[in-house]
Amino acid sequence: MVIIWIFFFLSLLQESWSPGLAAEVPQALSCAKGQTCDPRLRRDAGGRGGVYEHLGGAPRRRKLYCATKYHLQIHASGKINGTLEKNSLFLGILEITAVDVGIVAIKGLFSSRYLAMNKRGRLYASETYNAECEFVERIHELGYNTYASRLYRTVPSGANNKRKASAERLWYVSINGKGRPRRGFKTRRTQKSSLFLPRVLDNKDHEMVRLFHTNVKYRESLLKPPNKNQRRRRGH
Repeated sequence: MVIIWIFFFLSLLQESWSPGLAAEVPQALSCAKGQTCDPRLRRDAGGRGGVYEHLGGAPRRRKLYCATKYHLQIHASGKINGTLEKNSLFLGILEITAVDVGIVAIKGLFSSRYLAMNKRGRLYASETYNAECEFVERIHELGYNTYASRLYRTVPSGANNKRKASAERLWYVSINGKGRPRRGFKTRRTQKSSLFLPRVLDNKDHEMVRLFHTNVKYRESLLKPPNKNQRRRRGH
């Protein structure tokens, strides 16, 4: 009989505590009706939340060093090229962001433009993010990566062709031996011009980024178009 009374009192105590316990349980964050958010805030490499939510995550800040010895640059003018310079490589500091499994978007940190490839295989710097800005990222030998257009590729020829139709051929981001971008349909995965080594930023790069965000005059000096003498010295 005593045991029965003990169980009765324990059940009453459990009912009285349950509302308090439920209040302490964290609720899932609701983004919109019928959806649930990840409670972790998305942040970019600078620690700011929500900057790249439309791209799905925090970007990696890297410099893409081509096997042809050029660093990829994204210009505010819309131009894409490579540079041999190492001391003032501000246009070569990039933000690589995953938009899907194995798919990335590449944005110039200082130019605020996205690397893109059009239907003719030409590389350009886009002001806005669109489907032409998405690239398939693959890791190859010796740590080199390739970046192929997700949207455009060479499709197999028809059955009427005398030669056997080959598999689809991807169009790759490529910088030739003169620092100029190659047309996508002329590229191959095994070519040196299509291989890029993602390099982490060094102390000088981090200081450049800090000054760009904190010093107005420094930012204006970097974004100022080079004069003719500077362009002649750079060679591009």
